Amino acid sequence: MTEEKKKTETPEEAENLAESLAEEPAAQGEAEDAAAAGPDIAALEAENADLKDRLLRAAAEMENTRKRAERKAADDARYAVSSFARDMLEVSDNLRRAVATLKPEEREAAADGVRAMAEGVEMTERQLLATFERHGIKEITPKPGERFDPNLHEAMFEVPGTEHPTGSVVHVLEAGYMIGDRLLRAARVGVAKNEDGAQNGGKVDTTA
Repeated sequence: MTEEKKKTETPEEAENLAESLAEEPAAQGEAEDAAAAGPDIAALEAENADLKDRLLRAAAEMENTRKRAERKAADDARYAVSSFARDMLEVSDNLRRAVATLKPEEREAAADGVRAMAEGVEMTERQLLATFERHGIKEITPKPGERFDPNLHEAMFEVPGTEHPTGSVVHVLEAGYMIGDRLLRAARVGVAKNEDGAQNGGKVDTTA
């Protein structure tokens, strides 16, 4: 019976059967190709994510480097005059000393030429200090009774028996100066030292 059925198959049926048999290996091959392609896509996505992360890190590092370079350039420009300014402080000190040598009563009794010279020295000092200000250089002049600050002041001597607390400034020998946020020169001062040793045990606190 089976042999008769096979024999009675039409040519069209035989052709369809052949096509279906041919499509099965092709479909199987496509499935295998898709399964094989899956891991490659995942690997490419992982590689892409890694490259993106590296790119972001490199961009961040470049930005940090740029900012550091800008800060360094700004600091170099700001503090480039430090050495020159430190030398000019001696000029300012001498001008101040010249004015201080002439007492008020002596100045009143002096000849017109002497008074004019004193006024010229004072004007020169004011102009020099104004120039300092324009370049970010500020004067440090502690007031009597102000607490000694080792970050800004340099103790030159102690003064016993004053009305000010031990460890406070009582006399300024030379003004100090800051350039930007850096100390250019500490103010040179005399500090109080009471006999009773009140505050700091009669010693100047020179710790930072």
